[in-house]
Amino acid sequence: MKLLKLAVLLFFMAVFILPLAFNDPVKSQTISATDVGSTPDVSGPPPPTGPTEAPVGFDNQTNGLVNQPEFNRAQGVFEDVEVIANGLGPVYNAQSCRECHQNPVTGAISQITELRAGHLDSAGNFVSATVTLQDEQGNPVIVANRSLINDRAICPNAQFPNSQAQERIPESGEPIRTFRTSLNTLGDGFVEAILDTTLVNIRNSQPAGMQGQVIVVPVAENPGATRVGRFGWKNQVPSLLTFSGDAYLNEMGITNRLFPAEITTLCDTVADPEDTKNDIDGFAEFMRATKAPSRNGLLANTANAQAGSVLFGQIGCAICHVTTIVTAPVGTVINGGTFTVPAALGNKVIHPFGDFLLHDVGTGDGILQNGPPETRNKMRTVPLWGVRTRDRLMHDGESLTFTQAILRHQGEAIAVTNAFIGLTDAQKGQLITFLKSL
Repeated sequence: MKLLKLAVLLFFMAVFILPLAFNDPVKSQTISATDVGSTPDVSGPPPPTGPTEAPVGFDNQTNGLVNQPEFNRAQGVFEDVEVIANGLGPVYNAQSCRECHQNPVTGAISQITELRAGHLDSAGNFVSATVTLQDEQGNPVIVANRSLINDRAICPNAQFPNSQAQERIPESGEPIRTFRTSLNTLGDGFVEAILDTTLVNIRNSQPAGMQGQVIVVPVAENPGATRVGRFGWKNQVPSLLTFSGDAYLNEMGITNRLFPAEITTLCDTVADPEDTKNDIDGFAEFMRATKAPSRNGLLANTANAQAGSVLFGQIGCAICHVTTIVTAPVGTVINGGTFTVPAALGNKVIHPFGDFLLHDVGTGDGILQNGPPETRNKMRTVPLWGVRTRDRLMHDGESLTFTQAILRHQGEAIAVTNAFIGLTDAQKGQLITFLKSL
């Protein structure tokens, strides 16, 4: 009998006690109370060949593309302040990339806006603005076919006291006018690494009447090559190196190997191209090496934010503000053959809350850039990751609350806006709380 009791006891321990002693406890499914990604941690490591979460954080730390000292060096290039001796101007908006991308850390957003303008010709085609400057002898200098109106200029100055390089909208004409807010660049390395086909598939999955538009635009680093656009308010840019060269010229007036011609040579004394150190490569490296914007984990874990997340999907916001996208496989060649997706950027899960497609939601600014004529009143869906760091919303910064921004959505988004209006006050509050956590 004793032996039988002992056998029963050993059987009980083997079946019920020992597994508890050797099994790992189940990990918590809640998001930590610090800045974290959109998806909570789960038990166990992911499969070696499966996609993994992209690193997130507003911490000025590398995402692993380069080591930290190299990241710091590239960030320093991004933060460099340009002066006239470097080629600044003649017309420009800022002296540094950081000036327009710095809240809460370098590479993010800001309250800075740029001005764009133009008009329609007799056939209804968009024509970029024409402005008149003045040289040292009082002769007019015409700057035409450019929608961007720069806010700053290097002259008049002591060397050119009678020249006038300051651009402005003419007293008559150019009735199409808009401000454009600067965009976040954190995590854009992951966006660059999204396959063209992924964006097309997102478009095809959207319901009729809400399907975004894909446009194909030139890759400046490989003349003749094209790619699906994904950067800028009009998706006018396909790669981060193209973005760097374009912004260096148009926002700071620095000519470079990709964009070697000045907007105007008025008062210009520096030989072109002015970017003799190829700083555009440093800009691109920095943006590719940044982490994606993180969420407010403390707020995201509240019952209201979690309920708001459900409502975000239920009323249709996530149709365009796509929650999750996976980047291209490691080793994929993109940007017209000029860049190979590395392990730090490839096969990564990101949560941009955007589809990187053009939509007409009734807020189009009327400006045409790189796309066909019907894109004039379409804008890229703004990715909502990091939106909690912004106090001026939509492309022009004219919406100052989340509710105002939502109610401005018409056109393709009218059904979603009406669904929001139909929510109870409590539900609206939950949805806004969710947005404040992003």
